[in-house]
Amino acid sequence: MAQSKLRQLGAYLKPHWRQSALGILALLVVNIVSVRIPLIIGNAVDQLKVSFSIDKSLRYVLIILVLASVMWVIRMTSRVLIFGVGRKVEFDLKQRIFEHLLTLEPAYFAENTIGDLINRATSDVDNIRRLLGFAVLSIANTLFAYSLTIPAMLGISVRLTVIALAIYPIMLVLVRLFSERLRRQQLEVQQSLSDLSTLIQEDMSGISLVKIYAQEENEQQAFSEQNQAVLTANLALAKTRNTLFPLLGGLASLSLAIILAVGSRAIATGTLSEGDFVSLILYVGNLVFPTALLGFTITAYQRGEVSIDRIETIFAAHPKIYSRTEASDLSQVKIVGQLTARHLSYTYPGSSKPALEDISFQVKPGETVAVVGPIGSGKSTLAKALPRLLDIPAGQLFIDRYDITQVTLPSLRRAIAFVPQDSFLFSTQVKNNIRYGSPLAEQPEIEDAAKLSQLREEILNFPKQYDTIVGERGITLSGGQRQRTAIARALLVDAPILVLDDALSSVDNQTATRILENLSHGTQRKTVVFVTHQMSAASNADRILVMNDGQIVQSGSHEELLARPGLYETLWNQHKLKEVLQ
Repeated sequence: MAQSKLRQLGAYLKPHWRQSALGILALLVVNIVSVRIPLIIGNAVDQLKVSFSIDKSLRYVLIILVLASVMWVIRMTSRVLIFGVGRKVEFDLKQRIFEHLLTLEPAYFAENTIGDLINRATSDVDNIRRLLGFAVLSIANTLFAYSLTIPAMLGISVRLTVIALAIYPIMLVLVRLFSERLRRQQLEVQQSLSDLSTLIQEDMSGISLVKIYAQEENEQQAFSEQNQAVLTANLALAKTRNTLFPLLGGLASLSLAIILAVGSRAIATGTLSEGDFVSLILYVGNLVFPTALLGFTITAYQRGEVSIDRIETIFAAHPKIYSRTEASDLSQVKIVGQLTARHLSYTYPGSSKPALEDISFQVKPGETVAVVGPIGSGKSTLAKALPRLLDIPAGQLFIDRYDITQVTLPSLRRAIAFVPQDSFLFSTQVKNNIRYGSPLAEQPEIEDAAKLSQLREEILNFPKQYDTIVGERGITLSGGQRQRTAIARALLVDAPILVLDDALSSVDNQTATRILENLSHGTQRKTVVFVTHQMSAASNADRILVMNDGQIVQSGSHEELLARPGLYETLWNQHKLKEVLQ
């Protein structure tokens, strides 16, 4: 497990290996100089003891000052280089995560909360940045300090060196004992933070619902409980850290006390010079700081280790819907807008009942087809299958003569404009929402699309007309205005096929009928497939597909379907009864 984490860290560092190598090389030079300085000081003590002079003292002071200054400059250089690598890895990971998430199908985001994904892309990436900055710096510094300082100490006195370092195996045992607990507690902290982020994101998105049902107090309680979970997890982690780190620092200082006790006797017996004694004290002091930092390095590593797992889980999710290597590019051919289903079947993962079962039909170019049926009959599933938002089998659904699983996704979705029932709008201007699918569209094109979607007159009454900010998720617009904005967005793309998944549910019957008439007439007539519960709008379609239990049970025009008993007649009679009751 540890080796896999190290390999993953190596993969993160690989694009920046030159900068990392320079930073570590600079740190090596720093430690070489830091090993040299105690020897110079020890030699100065012995020399000045024999014959003291101001000139000789100043010469040693100047040498030490120059070396210390050089060491400081190189140390700062190493920090800038290594911390810079951490920041670059942070940038790379955020970019990769965002790009990878864009390749995944909507079902992935239904299974993973947005708050958790945001936390992984921010907090977890930040933990890895700390690991590849501070932790790498600390680990490299500790390795160099020990590998260079211990030989120098052994050169002065093997006995005193062994006695001074005898305490360090105990420190390694402590680190080993606390390591798993720190990792587990860090995982609990990250998971509790993700849960808290999810709660905040959901409440902010659903703030209107919270207020409508007067659930502020309950949401405050839920937040308090989740916030308490974060606090408890952090306190448990802090308790462990505050137990381990002082122990490590205390044990490191204990070795200094041992040197003072044993070394003073060696000086008294003449087996150790005063200069060598001073050098040993300085060397032990050099080891105290990197050893004390070992605890913080462990924490950074444990955080980074947990975060690597959480981030790699995102990268391990491979898109189920993707463009195959041999896929055709529809942008290279003229699409006339014919749709064909041949024994189309689809079952949602985890379900045993097919949402679509053995469906066959053909929609002619320029034809307007309504899809009606009871709730749960498979209408929306069929609508999502057309632009391949679902992972449908090959050889069952075709656009013109092309199997939609054998064409590139970008070209397929340029050929089929899809408008879902939940008409998502971005918190920007109305015009930017309309031209989202065609960012370079000019104002006249935007206005034409708004006119076709029966929205133009209402936009002209907005405070800043097309420059009006619609708010997050279009909160300042009515449901019907949001749906018509989404329809205008799809129309501006000017795809030959338009699929509306109950995208007229918040629009009145007359407006819905006018929109459909705009789409089914003129020289730019489109192939339109629209799922609807508005029977009056469906009655004007060229053809109606009636679905029930995942199957098409009737097909024909409004007049043809009413002429024979069946589900459509029942739905139509229910519609007329509602009109009478209203």
